[in-house]
Amino acid sequence: MSITSTKPPFRADHVGSLLRTEPIKDARERFENGDIDKQALRDIEDQEITKIVEKQKEAGIHAVTDGEFRRGWWHYDFLAELDGVEEYEAESGIPFKGVETKARAIRIVGKIDFNEHSMVDDFRFLKSVAGDHEAKMTIPSPSMLHFRTEFAESAYEDLASFFHDLAQAYKKAIQAFYDEGCRYLQLDDTSWSHFCSENHDAEIFGEGVDPEDIKNWYAKTINDAIADRPDDMTITMHICRGNFRSAWIESGGYERVAETIFQKLNVDGLFLEYDTDRAGGFEPLRFVERSNLFIVLGLITSKFGELEDPEDVKKRIDEAADYVNRDQLCLSPQCGFASTEEGNILSEEEQWEKLRHVKRIADDVWGSK
Repeated sequence: MSITSTKPPFRADHVGSLLRTEPIKDARERFENGDIDKQALRDIEDQEITKIVEKQKEAGIHAVTDGEFRRGWWHYDFLAELDGVEEYEAESGIPFKGVETKARAIRIVGKIDFNEHSMVDDFRFLKSVAGDHEAKMTIPSPSMLHFRTEFAESAYEDLASFFHDLAQAYKKAIQAFYDEGCRYLQLDDTSWSHFCSENHDAEIFGEGVDPEDIKNWYAKTINDAIADRPDDMTITMHICRGNFRSAWIESGGYERVAETIFQKLNVDGLFLEYDTDRAGGFEPLRFVERSNLFIVLGLITSKFGELEDPEDVKKRIDEAADYVNRDQLCLSPQCGFASTEEGNILSEEEQWEKLRHVKRIADDVWGSK
């Protein structure tokens, strides 16, 4: 089975988030100051999203996103709108290497469910401007509602009930996006990179919790959530080691999670961070057994503007092809360019050149189809 320009993931693909443009930054500031209302903000977002969709097309990228322009964070904005979830200001942000995020957090205060959600409307607009390109929606993986999240004592008595409700909520979400025409959905998940590392288990999950149990719960919940997806819907997962202001959190190769993510997750494709040695080598790809599981190699960094040597990238694709059929491989940046509204430390033009770079290399390796 080969990848063509009509079915995702694509030879040249990208994770989704893009640097916020100046009009977006200005509008959000004016909205927070009470100078414009929600509709005025949305009108400006519509205009800027339309522009960046066209920029993605010009870069040769077939799967277009809204750049997550309506979000402050890649995950909290979606999760906070689920029933049973409450957003609050924490005492501190999430620590990255040399920098810390805003002190924003969520907690589970009731039974989890999916009903009305603004991101369904967000996708509807993206679909309307995507034209003949694939409109790709990105949302956090179900795992992210448990990972680093507090529980109110009265919310759930056991994990089995929680993960059951979470999977059912995501089933509803997936169907809602599908009903609006979404055929390419990406689940973003940083928890797997934590399992790649040997650090912080007690800090993340609490004393006495077996990370292997949590890993199994995450895999089961993801599979339960996507089990009934329609045949013409592609669901991929993106895994990275943290991305905030060009900083990172975790290190460690995929060996510790390889059997789970490559053999037990029933997704159609995996976007894997591979832009630095923090992600280790390609040897864990030997666990890929399904011929219909596509591996999108994140060999192009989104953290800095300097372009990788195309020949070095091609050589690394060759190395990965020692473990996975070349026909199952694709190329992308290792993460988005703005996992939060602050964005990474590179210019907008450098961002677009990165996407053009991905397209040029992919065309050289697989042809322009």
